[in-house]
Amino acid sequence: MYTSYFSPSTLAEAFALKADLRARARIMAGGTDLLLEIERGGRRTPDGDTPVLIDLTRIPGLAEISESGGRIHLGPVVTHNQCAASPLIVQKAFPLARACWEVGAPQIRNRATVAGNIITASPANDSIVPLLALDATVTLTSAARGARTLPLADFMTAFRRVDMADDEILTAISLRALTENERGSFIKLGLRRAQAISVVSVAGTLTFTDDFEGRIAGATIALGAVTPVVTRAGAAEVFLAGKPLTDETIAEAARLAVSAASPIDDIRASAEYRRAMVEALTARLLGQLRDGTERQGWPEKPVTLWGGTDGKWPVEANCELRIANNATRNSQFAIVNGHSIELPAQRSLLDSLRAAGYVGVKEGCAEGECGACTVFLDGMAVMACLVPAERATGSEVVTVEGLSDGEKLHPIQTALARSGGVQCGYCTPGFVMSGAKLLEESPHPSRDEAIQALTGNLCRCTGYRKILDAVVAPGAE
Repeated sequence: MYTSYFSPSTLAEAFALKADLRARARIMAGGTDLLLEIERGGRRTPDGDTPVLIDLTRIPGLAEISESGGRIHLGPVVTHNQCAASPLIVQKAFPLARACWEVGAPQIRNRATVAGNIITASPANDSIVPLLALDATVTLTSAARGARTLPLADFMTAFRRVDMADDEILTAISLRALTENERGSFIKLGLRRAQAISVVSVAGTLTFTDDFEGRIAGATIALGAVTPVVTRAGAAEVFLAGKPLTDETIAEAARLAVSAASPIDDIRASAEYRRAMVEALTARLLGQLRDGTERQGWPEKPVTLWGGTDGKWPVEANCELRIANNATRNSQFAIVNGHSIELPAQRSLLDSLRAAGYVGVKEGCAEGECGACTVFLDGMAVMACLVPAERATGSEVVTVEGLSDGEKLHPIQTALARSGGVQCGYCTPGFVMSGAKLLEESPHPSRDEAIQALTGNLCRCTGYRKILDAVVAPGAE
């Protein structure tokens, strides 16, 4: 799957490794895109070999979100769930919070990073679109030349291509914080309600004048999945400046936004459909921002499935369980269900756990779509198929086998049996893990919270009513 794996404990160590390995190495934070690309034969080194991985998630301090000078700063290991749950992002960069909430499922968002989304540079990647609308910049650092900062629009040079040298690491993201007279949001069109790649997405901000007449002092509109690189709808932005946001103004701005779109026909939609949806979504977004309804439906407390942690890598909450001997850092000893286990390397954590005998962890899709392989890594729910086995070294892993207390089942397991929600049983371990983690952060979950928690778990038998009944039941009792 990959040639070898390094887990530096400092940025200096990571810079040195990248300087030495250059194009042979890939930087990994979440790895949710990278591991799939490697598995499918992409991201090859110049000599055609599988790459070396340099994992940043053991380095403290890279998952911080802060504000200074009217801008918000994200570290390179900040995850989508962190953004969705951050009061600062929700208050002052809502388009990014909304986009991050639309990415994958809780288990994916606990690993997938905003920096990784940027570097993959697919126009369908959700978080890039609001970042472009919020005038984001990225900082790249190398051991030889130090740091350089450039606008996100200049960083993305072509379809899945970025301006990053072989020895550089993306070390920071900065974006404009919305002021009191600004509003912004993000709208995504997918083929299903969760775990969907964007067919079209639109992010935008409006700056209202201080004369209380509803005129627009300035606007940004960014479009995703309609051009090879995420782009701004410049003609629409210029048109909106100085105008009152009437229905006629909105309709014309939406029409002008289409001029920035040059989509292709593909398996998800035709070019004609995408152009129509650019106009429809832009009009919808501007209408929401005018009416102040862009936050409707936003959860008061998004379900993260990160339990008692704060969602930051590395997780230090259970550091007493870490392997004390630093010499074992390059071995494969992990603490699985309370036991020190040597896990096979150079494969996914899913494959490694199953090879070690933990067959309750199921493989349904091996690409983060079904949730059957959900486990807890240092207290956070993750998809084991999208985590390198080596990342579990010195960490605590809990599988479905570790939830019961001897012969006493976990309340979620008992409730599933009572409700008949187990059905064929293949996907059940994943549902059990997601439900158990939900009860940690919300002991009395509502049905809506249960739905949020299970968006990453797919059942192919029938409906979800009995499963949802089981997730809610322990809290009700």
